[in-house]
Amino acid sequence: MPRDRDPLVVGRVIGDVLDPFTRTIGLRVVYGNREVANGCELRPSQIATQPRVEVGGDDLRTFYTLVMVDPDAPSPSDPNLREYLHWLVTDIPATTGATFGQEIVCYENPRPSMGIHRFVFTLFRQLGRQTVYAPGWRQNFNSRDFAELYNLGSPVAAVYFNCQRESGTGGRRR
Repeated sequence: MPRDRDPLVVGRVIGDVLDPFTRTIGLRVVYGNREVANGCELRPSQIATQPRVEVGGDDLRTFYTLVMVDPDAPSPSDPNLREYLHWLVTDIPATTGATFGQEIVCYENPRPSMGIHRFVFTLFRQLGRQTVYAPGWRQNFNSRDFAELYNLGSPVAAVYFNCQRESGTGGRRR
């Protein structure tokens, strides 16, 4: 796919979160019965519970790390908490899903309060099983630094969706 039409480039995931990479493995993320497609819109009520994540591949001896971040926290106009870590799972065997991995940071459902936020799922191939330590905090996580620290290399897959506060929740009372 030409770079100028790649949804990860158009949505500025490449640049804000990740460096350019070549997708080499299948990654499916499903909330309820709704599969995440790059740039799709999901409401906070649809993403309240952890999604089902399916990892492709063909060898159970190959392991992957899944990272979910919000690069637009607390607001897209002032993302000073970029990237906010929503979920971190390691040691996911190929051909399985996130439930077969080691949850390092539990899923925190996104609750954007201002603007449209992007939520990015990135999959990295591990060199083998390894010990990964939970970061001390969720805000200002950095996917690139994390991948370098744990020798994960470039991503092998990524997908993102957009989400904003649902109308009629919160706000001023009359």
